[in-house]
Amino acid sequence: MSRIGKQQIDVPSGVKVSVERTRVVVEGKKGTLEVPVPAGISVELSDSVLEAKRSDDTRQSRAFHGLTRALLANAVHGVVEGFVKKLDVVGIGYRAAVTGKGKYLNLTLGHSHPTEFPVPEGIEISVAREQRTISNYVTTISIGGHDRQRVGQIAADIRSLRPPDAYKGKGVRYSNEEVRTKVGKKGA
Repeated sequence: MSRIGKQQIDVPSGVKVSVERTRVVVEGKKGTLEVPVPAGISVELSDSVLEAKRSDDTRQSRAFHGLTRALLANAVHGVVEGFVKKLDVVGIGYRAAVTGKGKYLNLTLGHSHPTEFPVPEGIEISVAREQRTISNYVTTISIGGHDRQRVGQIAADIRSLRPPDAYKGKGVRYSNEEVRTKVGKKGA
């Protein structure tokens, strides 16, 4: 039995779950999410407890069992609390600002022109500047939403505009990411 797949998901009050044969729709105060249910997996809802079960013991069914349970748990958590990813913009002259009433993220990342990143529907982006050391300021971009996959993909898209440099460490990185810098020509 899958260790992840056999765990039950508690559905909090205020969350409406409708189970169909090929999909599960989860509605909450943050929004609505739809989770596909693959063949060989069934989802049951009883007494505000959601449970994924598999019909057979094939390798693919075992893999889909844990995946479906994880996607359902993320959907329930997302419509109740939401997800947040944080990015740090590190470098002299590197800036970020939200413009156009929250519709665009304007980034200055050392290119010849500023980059304008459109904010998709259902995603909230905020920018804060904080001092980490005496002379070093870091701009933090917070990306929030109810769909974990979209939040992570948008964070990856923003990071790909200027990934961290291997020699100086400047660029856009995840807040919990450790950037290991290489030694330059002098150190060799």
